[in-house]
Amino acid sequence: MSEGIRRALLSVSDKTGLLEFAKFLAGKGVELISTGGTAKALRDAGVKVMELSDYTGFPEMMDGRVKTLHPKVHGGLLQRRDLAAHREQAAQHKIPTIDLVVVNLYPFEQTVARPNCTTEEAIENIDIGGPSMLRSAAKNHEAVTVVTDPSDYGLVQLEMEATGDTTLGTRRKLAAKVFRHTSHYDHLIGAYLTRHSEKEQPVLQETAGLVRRRAQALRYGENPHQKASLYGAFLESFQQLHGKELSYNNVLDLSAAAGLIAEFPKAPPTLAILKHTNPCGVGSGKTLLEAWERAYATDRQAPFGGIIVANRAMDAETAQAIAEIFSEVILAPSFEPAALKILQSKKNLRLMENRETAAGGYDFRSVRGNGLLVQESDGVGDDETGWKVVTKRKPTDAEMWAMRFGWKVVRHVKSNAIVYAGEDRTLGIGAGQMSRVDSSRIAVWKAGEAKLCLKGSAVASDAFFPFPDGLEAAAAAGATAAIQPGGSVKDVEVVAAADRLGVAMIFTGRRHFRH
Repeated sequence: MSEGIRRALLSVSDKTGLLEFAKFLAGKGVELISTGGTAKALRDAGVKVMELSDYTGFPEMMDGRVKTLHPKVHGGLLQRRDLAAHREQAAQHKIPTIDLVVVNLYPFEQTVARPNCTTEEAIENIDIGGPSMLRSAAKNHEAVTVVTDPSDYGLVQLEMEATGDTTLGTRRKLAAKVFRHTSHYDHLIGAYLTRHSEKEQPVLQETAGLVRRRAQALRYGENPHQKASLYGAFLESFQQLHGKELSYNNVLDLSAAAGLIAEFPKAPPTLAILKHTNPCGVGSGKTLLEAWERAYATDRQAPFGGIIVANRAMDAETAQAIAEIFSEVILAPSFEPAALKILQSKKNLRLMENRETAAGGYDFRSVRGNGLLVQESDGVGDDETGWKVVTKRKPTDAEMWAMRFGWKVVRHVKSNAIVYAGEDRTLGIGAGQMSRVDSSRIAVWKAGEAKLCLKGSAVASDAFFPFPDGLEAAAAAGATAAIQPGGSVKDVEVVAAADRLGVAMIFTGRRHFRH
């Protein structure tokens, strides 16, 4: 039970709004206790303040490492006002109550983000006393108000203006915010130390403390009845230049698009169209417009309401062509001014600059029971030194280029995945079917709908052909080359079928399931 705010302890690294708030507290007759730089800032501003060492009767020690870890501090925060035994012990040891704590922590996150940060600097910016005070105050929030975010000064001030105290509801909200804050802080420290001590597996540990700051509240999730927010540093990889706020589905599509286009960093101008995270057309050309025409030709229906991604600056010619269909998002490294002018005429179209440079990392998926699956990301590109021609006929140069193109794309298609490709374009894509033969049939049907000929194409499969029928269907459609991981118990029969059909085939030795 709170008895009003009569005594406050202030110790902050972020002094935003501190002086105004401290002057307000002093004006309300609140006794102010402070430490080091915070106390000096208050004194310099003419605010009456007591040094913590004078309050505890114990000097700061060991370069300030030991200053707030004192019974007079934590006893003042943790004593229950409603228990006579607590009040008696506090009186016996001359421990007054502390009713308000204003603390924010050493800037560990900002320190370790500096490229020249040393391990010693990082360690010295691990706050010990601050989290301890915050946790003590937050635990006893029935009586103690605790503030760690300067944006909450106004709320506390407003309530104190009216009653001289804060409400229990506010104290509970602030306490919850403290524990979220200290949890995130500890996670950052643990992640930093793990990266520097266990470099082989920095995430796949016995515990997975995945704390992320909310970057953006979203209007809703995959469907309007689902609440959603975006957490982490996703927005650092993309800059929005135009259009509505990103939706949950936009974020998923952007992530998939960035992963796919990363397969073509040094390739000729390349453009991909995605829908529901699946590529529905990818093309390369001498110009970006030519790449667009090849990608769009793969499927002229699915791109409606999709996402378009390019590996080159968006130019006016390509922008004009793209503007003729409805798209949700366009992602490119940059946009030429003329292209921006064309595309910005569509007020709802989101234009995003791609700043994604990260490679590797980890994938996280939620499962039932609040479970979490963690795996290394599949990454980008394969080492062709592990590829093996397993048929009597070796692929021609043209077939090799087509297989490379198809293999880059198929790893970004939901399993079971089949891609028919030429040297510089997709011709038919089949995604997400329970049977690999069905995925192949869909890809062939899509090519037929687009009036694209599969004769002389290469077929790429994200996993092995379990039986010869999948390869036979591809050959019947016109494919003369196939690329797949291999590894089926029926490999011998599949290779024999390829030899019988005159299909050149490569085993990559690496599967690319995408569930």
